[in-house]
This record gives sequence, structure tokens and C-alpha cells, in this order.
Amino acid sequence: MGVPKKPSPANLICAITYSEGFNVEEALFALKECYGDIELKSLEYSFSSYTDYYEDEMGPNLTKFFISFRDLIQKEEIAKIKLETNEIEEEFSEAGKRRVNIDPGYVAEAQLVLPTTKGYAHRIYLRDGIFAEVTLIYRENTFQPLEWTYPDYRSSLAIDFFNQVRKRYLKKLRIVRCPQKY
Repeated sequence: MGVPKKPSPANLICAITYSEGFNVEEALFALKECYGDIELKSLEYSFSSYTDYYEDEMGPNLTKFFISFRDLIQKEEIAKIKLETNEIEEEFSEAGKRRVNIDPGYVAEAQLVLPTTKGYAHRIYLRDGIFAEVTLIYRENTFQPLEWTYPDYRSSLAIDFFNQVRKRYLKKLRIVRCPQKY
């Protein structure tokens, strides 16, 4: 019989996609208020060059980047965080259309996990209408995509960013697990 034990915490990340003319600093301020200091920010890139999925709602020429937060979270918090970021998106909406899309997730030692409201064969139900998927796995000293990984998460920009987050995350875990003795 296996003995349940509490898993290690995880490093909260968010992908931010925003419309032309939207002041993304407002959304970043809201996220900092909820989840603390942002530790890393990726370069921005044209999300529209990967897909037009959000174009009807958010318009053309969408920009995207990733952020990670300094403070660690408990993995089971990710469903609640997804619901909270949906509320933040709603606050910045105009006429029922989003100007910013905030996709939270977490980096752990072996994977990048993303919550979603959309169920599918490879997604596991968490709670309150939120599912989760493993989007990247850490293997052979880097994150690797899976067959369902979104195209922009397969990019070298994304992989390099999540590798940096994982490296910092592992340092944080050592501090949590091995406090200095005086």
C-alpha cells in the first residue's frame, strides 16, 4: 500500500496574450497583487503568427509573453488560480470581449502543467469545471513537447524560458528543504 504524502510546491507561471492598444501593465499589476512579485519575464512575440484562435474575440496582431512568480504555490491551488485569472480577464473586458488572456500554469521538477476549462482525452478533471494537462515534460536536460503541446509552447523561446524557471525553482526547493542551521 502506498502512503500518501504532500507533493513539493510548484512555480506559478502565466502566459499573457493581449490586444493591440491594451495597457498590459494593468494586468501585470493585478497579477502581482494576487500572486506576488514577478521573477522572470520572457521576450514578447507575435502570437498571431502561431494561430488566429482568439482573433474574433481579441482582434488581430496579438502579442504574448510568459512570466513566472517568485513565490511557490501548492499544486492543488492551480484550479483556483485559473478561476481567479478568468475573473481578472473579465475585469479588463470591453463589451463582452477580452483584451487580455491570462493562462496560468506551473513548472515542477518533471513537467509544465496548464489548467483549462476545456476537457479532452489527455486532460484530467480537477474541480469547479477546471481540467489540467501536462504540456511539457522534462527529459534529457530540457523540456520536451508532447503531441498536444500548443505550437508556441514548442518554440525555443518558450522552452528556454521554462528551463530557466525550472532552474530557479529547483534552487528555491533546496532552500525550502534544507534551511541553514545556526
